[in-house]
Amino acid sequence: MTTKQKNESSFAGFILLGFSDRPQLELVLFVVLLIFYIFTLLGNTTIIALSYLDPCLHTPMYFFLSNLSFLDMCYTTSIVPQLLLNLSRADKSISFGGCVVQMFISLTLGGTECILLGVMAIDRYAAVCRPLHYTVIMHPRLCALMASASWITGFTNSLLQTVLVFLLPRCGRNKLAHFFCEIPSFLKLACVDISVNVYVTFFASVIMLLAPVSLIMVSYGRIVWAVLRIKSTAGQRKAFVTCGSHLMVVSLFFGTAIYVYIQPSSSNSQDQDKFMSLFYTVIIPTTNPLIYTLRNRDVNGAMKKVLWKDSDSR
Repeated sequence: MTTKQKNESSFAGFILLGFSDRPQLELVLFVVLLIFYIFTLLGNTTIIALSYLDPCLHTPMYFFLSNLSFLDMCYTTSIVPQLLLNLSRADKSISFGGCVVQMFISLTLGGTECILLGVMAIDRYAAVCRPLHYTVIMHPRLCALMASASWITGFTNSLLQTVLVFLLPRCGRNKLAHFFCEIPSFLKLACVDISVNVYVTFFASVIMLLAPVSLIMVSYGRIVWAVLRIKSTAGQRKAFVTCGSHLMVVSLFFGTAIYVYIQPSSSNSQDQDKFMSLFYTVIIPTTNPLIYTLRNRDVNGAMKKVLWKDSDSR
């Protein structure tokens, strides 16, 4: 490799090809993504504000939910503004440093959300299966510890993988067949054997994706068993409604993430990977507030109280 190629590989920026092969979609995508992004910010900010303002929502469930909303908001913000910028102009470049920061932040937040969703399943298990001891089990210190552990795990995983990926020589290749700097598509730029990186990514995916999913499945298996033993139909319905929203979010988020990170890479699946990534980076963070609030009496009640309080104060 020449000195010039080395310099380009180490310091040049990247071209995010994104959806440039389908220019007719770019304007439509820009409008749709902008709308989704605005609703993501509004919906998740609302949940965070309500969880803070209403004392009735000062519970472990809403502590984790407000953490999840903050994660979704930041996760989308780490990706969508750059994507909107690239969709609105011919120059679709991102600097080397910008790509490093985007990958590190998005991977940290995505990994943290994976662990946090697993932690929320433990909270739901304690609420349904150990209702009399719920406040003792889910002590505020334990909740803070589990939330902190989620952040630390996500940060550590992201730091390790980002460093390993950007140490790979690319021999001047800088065209990324994606709309943001994501590991699976970034590995395709490497001009050396990437077996170690593939194994590390797969192992990390097992820990960050399959381990929380396994924990969630075990927790919900016990929850279903406990709910079926409840004689009251109303009690069963309340338990399923309480857990249904979390289970729906888990299915959407993990289903698409596992598809992208666990399946063998294939050149024929680039478009599918991009649209799947679009699903869990943009669409799911927008729908999460709706899923958690549409049938949630506590959140709807808190919203009414806050709105009425504001109208009364006027």
